[in-house]
Amino acid sequence: MRRIWLCYVCTCSVDGDSEFYGVDFLPEDLNEAPEETGMRVNKKYSCLPAEEKGIHIINIRAIEDIGYDQHESTLLNSLSKNPDADCKYGLYFRDGKRKVDYILVYHYKKSSAGKTLTRRVHHNDSSARSTKQDQPLPGKGVQLEMRESEPHVDYHEDDKRFRREEYEGNLVEAGLELERDEDTKIHGVGFVKIHAPWNVLCREAEFLKLKMPTKKMYQINQTHGLLKKINSVIQKITEPIQPKVAEHKPQTVKRLSYPFSREKQHLFDLSDRDSFFDSKTRSTIVYEILKRTTCTKAKYSMGITSLLANGVYSAAYPLHDGDYEGENTEPNDRKLLCEEWASYGVFYKYQPIDLVRKYFGEKIGLYFAWLGVYTQMLIPASIVGIIVFLYGCATVDENIPSMEMCDQRNNITMCPLCDRTCSYWKMSSACATARASHLFDNPATVFFSVFMALWAATFMEHWKRKQMRLNYRWDLTGFEEEEDHPRAEYEAKVLEKSLRKEHKHKETDKEKLTWKDRFPAYLTNFVGIIFMVGLTFAIVFGVIIYRISTAAALAISSTPSGRSSVRVTVTATAVIINLVVIIILDEVYGCIARWLTQIEVPKTDKNFEERLIFKAFLLKFVNAYTPIFYVAFFKGRFVGRPGDYVYIFHSFRMEECAPGGCLMELCIQLSIIMLGKQLIQNNLFEIGIPKMKKFIRYMKLKRRRSLDHEEHMKKKQRYEVDYNLEPFAGLTPEYMEMIIQFGFVTLFVASFPLAPLFALLNNIIEIRLDAKKFVTELRRPVAVRAKDIGIWYNILRGIGKLAVIINAFVISFTSDFIPRLVYLYMYSENGTMHGFVNHTLSSFNVSDFQAGTAPNDPMDLGYEVQICRYKDYREPPWSENKYDISKDFWAVLAARLAFVIVFQNLVMFMSDFVDWIIPDIPKDISQQIHKEKVLMVEVFMREEQGKLQMLETWKDKDKKKGENCNNHSPRLSRSHSGSLSSCHSYPLDV
Repeated sequence: MRRIWLCYVCTCSVDGDSEFYGVDFLPEDLNEAPEETGMRVNKKYSCLPAEEKGIHIINIRAIEDIGYDQHESTLLNSLSKNPDADCKYGLYFRDGKRKVDYILVYHYKKSSAGKTLTRRVHHNDSSARSTKQDQPLPGKGVQLEMRESEPHVDYHEDDKRFRREEYEGNLVEAGLELERDEDTKIHGVGFVKIHAPWNVLCREAEFLKLKMPTKKMYQINQTHGLLKKINSVIQKITEPIQPKVAEHKPQTVKRLSYPFSREKQHLFDLSDRDSFFDSKTRSTIVYEILKRTTCTKAKYSMGITSLLANGVYSAAYPLHDGDYEGENTEPNDRKLLCEEWASYGVFYKYQPIDLVRKYFGEKIGLYFAWLGVYTQMLIPASIVGIIVFLYGCATVDENIPSMEMCDQRNNITMCPLCDRTCSYWKMSSACATARASHLFDNPATVFFSVFMALWAATFMEHWKRKQMRLNYRWDLTGFEEEEDHPRAEYEAKVLEKSLRKEHKHKETDKEKLTWKDRFPAYLTNFVGIIFMVGLTFAIVFGVIIYRISTAAALAISSTPSGRSSVRVTVTATAVIINLVVIIILDEVYGCIARWLTQIEVPKTDKNFEERLIFKAFLLKFVNAYTPIFYVAFFKGRFVGRPGDYVYIFHSFRMEECAPGGCLMELCIQLSIIMLGKQLIQNNLFEIGIPKMKKFIRYMKLKRRRSLDHEEHMKKKQRYEVDYNLEPFAGLTPEYMEMIIQFGFVTLFVASFPLAPLFALLNNIIEIRLDAKKFVTELRRPVAVRAKDIGIWYNILRGIGKLAVIINAFVISFTSDFIPRLVYLYMYSENGTMHGFVNHTLSSFNVSDFQAGTAPNDPMDLGYEVQICRYKDYREPPWSENKYDISKDFWAVLAARLAFVIVFQNLVMFMSDFVDWIIPDIPKDISQQIHKEKVLMVEVFMREEQGKLQMLETWKDKDKKKGENCNNHSPRLSRSHSGSLSSCHSYPLDV
């Protein structure tokens, strides 16, 4: 025999009105009536009719967790004999029909009284029922026992619970359907499943002006003639590298899209309502409702962002489509993305960008599309860079200046590199450095700098065109971003201000934050950024001291080979120190930039993101490039001369460039920092840290599961699995590392032609690494509509312009390209580079050394030195104005400045020309957009014509009826029942 318990609890309000709360219990024998139980439990709940608003159906479990319910609607707990059979392990509600569109997660605490009571009831009940399915029965004795053993009330937890109740009730009033699940493997964590029914989806799609496909289909313009043949050949060639997804196949027809309207539902393709709004669109709609719906139990309204910030909910996220691995896994978009996109085995294939957009939304789709275009554009840059490097390798033995430096017969004695401890040295000992410098400092370097400037301009134009194609394909043409909702922190700050004002002036007007309220934050930002930039400069200065002192220590070495490798050793070790500091400060500066942005309290998420990007980019740009700027433009510029050197702290002499120039050291600096950042920060950190966090979570869960073997064997729900994934933290870190890399590729490419090649190799791995992280390691982010990459495009454009200027100065002042040209056309006797090295060296009489600075061992080379040489343009000691700057210096300086001006203006003009000659919108896309507008006008014109025809038909029918009435006798106008017919409006003669 089956018994069903039903209890009504009556509570009296202050007004004297009574409210009833129905408590529905499951049958005692679940095995006897599984179908009836499932029907009742899975029934959709919503606000009851007005006359029954006081009655609510809740589960008895809520009695011990909530105590009482103050809102007009509550949640139906999910209970069933085998709940996972139909719901596909959390992807659907318990009825197996309504799909879960969003998840809210919260922490709760069970009272010890409730647990004690449950144990007592189970102890006294002889029926064999499981602890999770059975609940204590209500009664006077039970209630009395609960009151006696009631623990101390946690008001903070109660406040959170009451806010959740009100908020969830408001969500139900907004039309959403909710289902709660606290019976999970994660103890103390409850989940609220949210489903948006059809009418809500239609309403919100109209509010959000979502473009949806209509029934109208049209042919996409196809190429003809030679272009068609070329395209077909390209498609056949590239077929092996195309991903095997339906969305990536070339389309010949396209559905006409139009902003959704409930009044014009007949225009849209509603043949399959279940798939008309995909999971990405459904989650976006629900998230908009969550942001808009408020909880007013606090002093100010709280949306989902405020509730998350205040700990009322611990997480909110849409679900992944399912599992991505396993033989028995049902096919889904996530699994397809994992196989065709997020796998290192498909690194050679194109990205399925349309499927990425379908699953993650337009904003993330645009990021990966931009990363793909950037990586593709690196291929020609890498090829040209390799050619330039190979040209340097092929001509190194023909380079006359390096041959002269390596020729020991020249017997050029150089002045000491440091005071006292360093002795004189032979220029031929720096032969290896001179030969290596030619690999990166040759005439082809200038060509490569011009090429990379034009490459950057072409890349930006190519991306704009690609972006327009995606906008057309993704129906984003005409999309304008709407005003975002205020952030939780902003609302809290406004509340605090309004409370202060209300306390003082008793005014309750709507407040907003002004610049006066933010002035302390602005001041903190200014001081903080200046301090951190100063800290970066201080660290670089400390490394300079290290270089100087280490060079002096190594120079004491008695072996000639040790002295020859001093510069390379010092440079390499200093760069490694710089790399470690850069990686550490990158993480620190990222946290500080976020904190500085938070204290500014920006109003919207978009403002917050833009301010955060600006601060983080500024700090990380300075951090990454300051050591490189020092070597490129400051090292060796302020050294002085023998007998009159420049000292730091009166003891450390400023370091000099090598005889072959500083370009080789700049190349070492750039290559180690770039490769180190990519290898350690971008790859090891991105792979290692998520794996480590995942392992820690696994160990914690394993420790918990060991306590309950039955729970361990139970398969987890989809929302439980997703809850254990890392939350999505935004695209700012992903863009940032690519922008810094873009700087390495363009800013100092004159010194390191292989930079594009290493960037290309890194990005091939980076695409799949990021894809794997998004598909397997992160919770599914909320899909965000966007038509471009935002502020990042302006940053890229700024770096491209800056790269032209920096490369001009690198070629002009860091390399020896200009001095060689000046010597070749002004001073060379035979029109060759013979004698160039001797021309760039000045002479110094060792008797002019300051006291205490001469070498301790002047006979180290085996002979007495009277004249030593140093790299500079100065008058010789036998001149009247000895050691003064010579005319050659001014000639070379004038040539350097002239080259900078000519190079900068020429390349800027060529870049602007490329920008002008390549249209932003491809011609075929502009034609298709125009065609869509014409077709849309035709559709609406036909609809209007149809309406007019219907109206005319109705008018004709009414007219004919009127004529028929006039032709009939008035007496016949009455029906058999005595009432007037349709002609009753005419006067009757009775």
